Amino acid sequence: MNEPSPIFVFHKPRGVVVTRSDERGRRTVFDLLPAWVRDDGWKPVGRLDLDSRGLLLFVHDGKLQEALARPGAHEKVYEVWVRGRVTDAQVTALRTGVETPQGVMRAKDVQPQGGTGAKSRMLVTLSEGRNRQIRRMFGALKDEQTGRALKVLELKRASFGPLKLDIESGKWRWLTAAECDALNHPATRPF
Repeated sequence: MNEPSPIFVFHKPRGVVVTRSDERGRRTVFDLLPAWVRDDGWKPVGRLDLDSRGLLLFVHDGKLQEALARPGAHEKVYEVWVRGRVTDAQVTALRTGVETPQGVMRAKDVQPQGGTGAKSRMLVTLSEGRNRQIRRMFGALKDEQTGRALKVLELKRASFGPLKLDIESGKWRWLTAAECDALNHPATRPF
């Protein structure tokens, strides 16, 4: 297939795994994309867990995949709904480092966006993402009123570097030349 760009963006829905095939029979991102994506060896840049949704890039070139996925290469912003009230002190802790069973984890930035009742909405920016990092960071903290661990209810990757999620769940589109240039990697141009 003669693609117009070396990269496409996909809005991964919740309940779908980021893998070519799943031994447990769950739906994969490749089940939702055209057959040529699997057949021609396209690869996701990073992952989103089963319960997360949002922006996921796909590339055909392994070196480009490694470059885009390299820790610190591009910030990723997540919209997060949390069960529990997140305090200012906890926002600071999320930025400076939270002790989890997997070690200390921190976000580059955390911005409270309000909430309703015992639910908090946050924007979380990561410069490198570890497996289930956001869920683990919030889970290591407690709602000071109830004493229960905070729990991520909804997690959506809203942006990857300069790219913003602008398509419906389950849809995909090619990146434009300007978007590839904005990623600022030589392998993304010319195409």
